[in-house]
Amino acid sequence: MSGTDGKTNIRKVVLAYSGGLDTSIILKWLQETYNAEVVTFTADLGQGEEIEPARKKAEMLGIKPENIFIEDVREEFVRDYVFPMFRANALYEGIYLLGTSIARPLISKRQIEIARQTGADAVCHGATGKGNDQVRFELSYYALEPSIKIIAPWREWAFKGREDLLDFARRNQIPVAKDKEGESPFSIDANLLHSSSEGKVLEDPAQKPPEMVYQRTISPMDAPDKVTTIKIGFEKGDAVSLNGQKLSPATLLKALNDLGRDNGIGRIDLVENRFVGMKSRGVYETPGGTILLHAHRAIESLTLDRGAAHLKDELMPRYAELVYYGFWFSPEREMLQAAIDKSQEHVEGEVTLELYKGNVIVVGRESAKSLYTPNLVTFEDDKGAYDQKDAQGFIKLNALRLRTLAARDRK
Repeated sequence: MSGTDGKTNIRKVVLAYSGGLDTSIILKWLQETYNAEVVTFTADLGQGEEIEPARKKAEMLGIKPENIFIEDVREEFVRDYVFPMFRANALYEGIYLLGTSIARPLISKRQIEIARQTGADAVCHGATGKGNDQVRFELSYYALEPSIKIIAPWREWAFKGREDLLDFARRNQIPVAKDKEGESPFSIDANLLHSSSEGKVLEDPAQKPPEMVYQRTISPMDAPDKVTTIKIGFEKGDAVSLNGQKLSPATLLKALNDLGRDNGIGRIDLVENRFVGMKSRGVYETPGGTILLHAHRAIESLTLDRGAAHLKDELMPRYAELVYYGFWFSPEREMLQAAIDKSQEHVEGEVTLELYKGNVIVVGRESAKSLYTPNLVTFEDDKGAYDQKDAQGFIKLNALRLRTLAARDRK
């Protein structure tokens, strides 16, 4: 049931609240439109901004201290969402590392948990009616709490544009930062995995993005003219160490982000197909994730059987699509995850990489669970490990249908 189905029936609502202008306007709009008690939830996902000011802003807008939830969920985010996704080597449309998509299930889950804890009967998000995030939030809400009421202000309110929002903010004494007084040059979303920029100056896909768009990386052209060599250790498909030092999931990803930033790694400029049906152009930066993907595929190349590796690659586009569309809590994603996690039981060892001017170069990999057998592949004397004459029968059997087809076609 949505908010428009019965505004008077909603008593308390949990708002995904960043503390920024848009969600502050939504907070006030909820109070006026629904006359409901508002609970705010602000998640620290490693977006790189101070989130405590959100508490002061919520209090200023009349939210009771006990109804303000601010939580550091960085470790949970990387451990339970980012790393499981990276076990699948997930890339949407072959390029996008799903940085925005993967954050939405965690935010949704905590909103539902807080709704249960506080007795709220509705949840609210600030996603627009044109994007993917509205779908991701709401599919997650419904999967976790089928009867929850959902309020989506961008689909309900009468504001026509940015100036209407600014007027509402001024009338209600909501602070408007000076850079928000005009049209923002582009929209930014960030977390520990990535930052994304869309809209405004980026809406023409023929035009090169201005350098100011990039939030997380220096230009590859400006990166140091020297190689940075690192080693990443893996256990059961997850990165666990950097240069021999054991690190927690979020700490490790943060360290990889710093290395990627300093070497100009992880920029992509793409036109993608949104779930709602339109194409959009975005500039994404995933410095640590780009390094991690190369390293994970390298350790899999050593430890995964060919059949398992190829099946994983076949399943990956479907898995990535499910994450992108918002079906994290669906049975099919969980089924795929179980298969992927099974494949990772022996994915362990260490990968050596060189980082240089936007490039991630795998230069070594080693594992106690390696399937690489030197005496099978050597061009030198293999001491009888492989009888090359056996290949003749193997080839003839595989060629049998081709010879049969050729003989028929020649008649």
